[in-house]
Amino acid sequence: MKAVFVEETGSLDSLKFGDIDTPEVGEGEVLVRIKAAGVNPVDAAVVQGYLEGRIPHDFPLIPGWDLSGVVEKCGFSSRRFNEGDEVYAYARRPMVQWGTFAEYTVIPESYLSQKPNSISHEESGAIPLVGLTAYQSLFDAGNLQGDETVLILGASGGVGSFAIQLAKAKGANVIGVASERNFEYMKELGADETISYEVSNIAESVENVIPDGIDLIFDCSRGDALQKSINVLKDGGKLVSITKSKPDIRSDIAFEYVFVEPNSKQLDHLRELVDEGKVSVPVSKTFSLENTEEALKQIQTLHTRGKIVITP
Repeated sequence: MKAVFVEETGSLDSLKFGDIDTPEVGEGEVLVRIKAAGVNPVDAAVVQGYLEGRIPHDFPLIPGWDLSGVVEKCGFSSRRFNEGDEVYAYARRPMVQWGTFAEYTVIPESYLSQKPNSISHEESGAIPLVGLTAYQSLFDAGNLQGDETVLILGASGGVGSFAIQLAKAKGANVIGVASERNFEYMKELGADETISYEVSNIAESVENVIPDGIDLIFDCSRGDALQKSINVLKDGGKLVSITKSKPDIRSDIAFEYVFVEPNSKQLDHLRELVDEGKVSVPVSKTFSLENTEEALKQIQTLHTRGKIVITP
C-alpha cells in the first residue's frame, strides 16, 4: 500500500512517501480502506518524537490517528461490521505504528463506529480526535450542564469548533475566545459571545457580559489566554485543559487535564448529532497523501480554522 512513514523520529523532513506492506489483520481486528484522515497538531508531534517517552513507538511508523473509510476485511471473531461498511474512528493504539496517513490500516473493531450518513468521508474523517476531545473535556471532565456558561479558549481551532457546537447542543451559554477575524465564524457555530485573545484583560471583557462568573473554562489554547481569564471562574469553578497539565491556578478550582481516549459509543453519539444537523464539520482544506508534510507544517502554525484533512 501507499503510505507516509518515518523510520525514526525527527524533523518533518524525515517523512517518506512510498510503498509499505499492508498490515496483517489479527483476531478482533478489521482492515479499513482509508478515504480520509483528519490532521491534528499531535501528528506532527509524533513525527518529531515528542511523544516517545509517553507512548511506545515501533518503526517504520505511520502517523495519523483519525480515519473515515470502508471495511475491507474482517479478522477472526470480528462480527460488528461487514465488508463494505462505512466507518470512522479515533485510531490511537497502545503502540504507535499503524497510523492513518496511508491507504489502509488495521484497527480493533471495538474502536469503530458507523460513519455519519449525512456527510462526506472528508468531513467524517475530520471528526474523531477533535470531536472526542471536546466531548470528553466538556462532559466527562467538565460535567457541563445546560444551564451553565463555558468559556472556550482557542475556540476557532479544530477542538474549539466542536466544543462550541457540543456545548450549544447541550443548551449551555458559550463564550468563544480567538482572534477577531474569527468572530463571525465562532458565531456561525453558535457562540453567544466572542472575545479576542489579543485584549490585555480577557477577564474584564468576560465580566462585562457574564458578571456572575463562569462555570467552566475549556482551555484549547497554547498562548497566555488562560492566565488572562482564570479569575472569571466562580468559586469552585472547573477548568479543563488539553494543552497544560499543571497550570498555576487557585486551590479552589477543580482542574482536569484531558488526553483523549478512543470511545466508539461517544462516536455513535457524535454521529447522531451530525445526522440531526446539530453539529457541522468545518473542513477548511484537503491535502493528498503525497503532500502530508505540507499539511503537518500547516497544522503546526496553530492558526488553522476548523480542520484540514488528508485524502489517500
